[in-house]
Amino acid sequence: MATKQRGRPRSFDRETALEQAIRTFWEHGYEATSVSDLTRVMGIGAPSLYAAFGDKRTLFDEVVVRYGHTHGAFSGRALAEESTVRGAVSRLLHEAAAEFTDPAHPRGCLVISAATNCTTPEVEEALRARRNANVTEIESRIRAAVAAGELPAGTEPSALARYTAAVFQGMSQQARDGATRDDLETVADLAMQAWPQARPAQNGA
Repeated sequence: MATKQRGRPRSFDRETALEQAIRTFWEHGYEATSVSDLTRVMGIGAPSLYAAFGDKRTLFDEVVVRYGHTHGAFSGRALAEESTVRGAVSRLLHEAAAEFTDPAHPRGCLVISAATNCTTPEVEEALRARRNANVTEIESRIRAAVAAGELPAGTEPSALARYTAAVFQGMSQQARDGATRDDLETVADLAMQAWPQARPAQNGA
């Protein structure tokens, strides 16, 4: 005699459903994405969504974290792995050109585009905090480079970090407006031309 199964088995793959939620928020933003939109693309009913992910806001919080560990992870890797800040930022912008225009997923950056027309203060603030944390990370690398003599002493870390972030965020919007990877590669190249040149090595006297 067959053993009676206890409990109702989960009838969907949670990771697949989460990826579909990422793409939906990425494409349409937080405010314009409804629970019915999510249940449709995730292939689950509202009770299953609430049971597995919580409400829309809780699901979005998980989406943003997962995005940062997957599609958006390139920015952190660039800053962590390159030996010079100039190399890190150049890699960051050039990889953004590729990532923001990749046809395998929605264009641009979720953390930037999901805030469009957002009227939920908590979500807007959470996304702003993430963007500002990225600026702070870039600024920290620039300050260290100035202190080490990699960049000229007159370099203003805060302004240069803000400039870099403005280019990055602008590239995201340009991608959503139809810019190609080549278009954005050119933007990245021009942005790096505006960066201060590394200080030449000093010969010992």
